[in-house]
Amino acid sequence: MKARLTVLGSGTSMGVPTIGCDCAVCHSSDPHDRRTRPSIMVEYGGKTILIDTTPDFREQAIREQIRQLDAVLYTHAHADHILGIDDLRPLTFHRDRKIPLYARPDHADMMRDMFRYIFDADYKYGGLAQVELNPIDGPVDLFGARFEPVAVLHGDAEIIGFRFGSAAYLTDFSEIPETSYAQLNGLDILFLDALRHRPHPTHSTVDNSLRIVDRLKPTRAFFTHICHDLPHQATNEVLPPHVRLSYDGMKLEFEI
Repeated sequence: MKARLTVLGSGTSMGVPTIGCDCAVCHSSDPHDRRTRPSIMVEYGGKTILIDTTPDFREQAIREQIRQLDAVLYTHAHADHILGIDDLRPLTFHRDRKIPLYARPDHADMMRDMFRYIFDADYKYGGLAQVELNPIDGPVDLFGARFEPVAVLHGDAEIIGFRFGSAAYLTDFSEIPETSYAQLNGLDILFLDALRHRPHPTHSTVDNSLRIVDRLKPTRAFFTHICHDLPHQATNEVLPPHVRLSYDGMKLEFEI
């Protein structure tokens, strides 16, 4: 089945431009250097699936003219991946059922605590996002496609990415456990965290992600969760031709 992947956001947790920063990338005139927080949208068979809802979701949804949403999958419960839950509201009001959200049980507990006013409140005036949390305890089958969780390490914490058809999306990792590599063979598209060149305790570097690309050999690889250390054009000029920095609004076709 044909599918389209849209990069809603390609930036790190503080976004690019970063507040108060005077660096060249934060003041770049290249629109590719404007990076909202990391998220993707997957469309197939008339359905729309998100992976993560960032603090920039409202801006992203208006930019991409999102009018329908059928499910959201979450990689983990850090603020830059979940704070857009409240902005799901207008996409839930004209449905006959709640939008399902899927997260690992430990991450779902954190989300329920943070958004207790949504998940536990009895608010009679109808202004809350109409969503329901569902636990991820294995592959999630959605509308004829399978989203398979892939365990990765985000510093000391285990979180998940997803494989769906011939594509995989792995954001916010510093290491991929050996047991996860078998899930990532035969990919057309691979998205990988590549924060910057300098080491970071919880994120992959450009060199580390290039080593992963060399091992897995996807047809196409794209780096995401990019900070202001990496200018878009100059970085792409030194990457292998099948590896690119992703950018907000990028669209890719693939088989799901």
